[in-house]
Amino acid sequence: MESHGIQQELFNHLRTLLPSHISLVDELCDLLGLSADSVYRRIRGEKPIALSELKLICEKYHISLDHVLQLQNDSVVFQAPQINGKDTSSFNHYITNLIGQLKFINSFENKRLLYLCKDLPLWHFYIFPEIAAFKTFVWIKTIQNNRAYATKKFSLKEFPFEDCYELGQEMIREYNKVPSIELWNYESILSTTHQLEYYRDAGIFANSEDVAIVAESFGRSLDHLQDQAEKGFKFLPGESAVNYRAPIKMYINEVILGNNTVLTELNGNKYSYVTYNVFDYLFTKDKRFTEIVFSNFYTLMSRSTLISETGEKERNRFFESLRQKLHDLNR
Repeated sequence: MESHGIQQELFNHLRTLLPSHISLVDELCDLLGLSADSVYRRIRGEKPIALSELKLICEKYHISLDHVLQLQNDSVVFQAPQINGKDTSSFNHYITNLIGQLKFINSFENKRLLYLCKDLPLWHFYIFPEIAAFKTFVWIKTIQNNRAYATKKFSLKEFPFEDCYELGQEMIREYNKVPSIELWNYESILSTTHQLEYYRDAGIFANSEDVAIVAESFGRSLDHLQDQAEKGFKFLPGESAVNYRAPIKMYINEVILGNNTVLTELNGNKYSYVTYNVFDYLFTKDKRFTEIVFSNFYTLMSRSTLISETGEKERNRFFESLRQKLHDLNR
């Protein structure tokens, strides 16, 4: 394709990256320091875009030159937002970033979230404060390996993490606005039961009473998840149907364990998030890659059991099995 056509393809692609209420021309005027007339001439292809301008656009919108020049090779360009300036000192920072991602998704009129779960998505642990405090402690001490927590033992009194819980509630409210499909496995939720058991047996609970309190809080979270699955839409505890949020479809796959891959569709455009180091993620808009990952997701979905709205028998069997694991923990 000639350079004129490539330049127009670039601007057409930029339009797809912006929510409908944001003007591409206004964005480029601010970014490039140009007048509206100068920007329009570049968009129409009347004025070639300079390399310095192309550099600014690629950095701002995380676009690779491979994509701009439409090069066909086996390279896939990913962004890794945590590489530069990562704040490992505060888990609040991580949750705040997730809230920002969800708000970005919600800025689009047509949106959908697909989640292939290895573990239960993080926001589901902030429904009730006790399980939220325990999981936050585990993530900071065991996953992030924060040295300040090396000799700490968990107690609800010392580590309520009320600030994280408040952020977690905000995160859930944003998540509840996004229609989603989640593919779970039994291990997706049992990993938390295993953590409770390990912390108890390793003596990392400061007192035995907190084990039962956290387990009971997790049990209430499972009750709420089952309630959402039965109704087929998202809501917070205590909300009525008047507070209807986005629909949710929950599937169970008893054979395949997911890898916490997150996919989004925003105004018809597909995006892939691939996790690493448990919490960090790589992000790409590469069409070839996303088409393959989306296709695999739908293949797994077709071989899974729907437990939201329909599938009462399988839904009850699934959640009852999880409650039994919690019951066994308290014996």
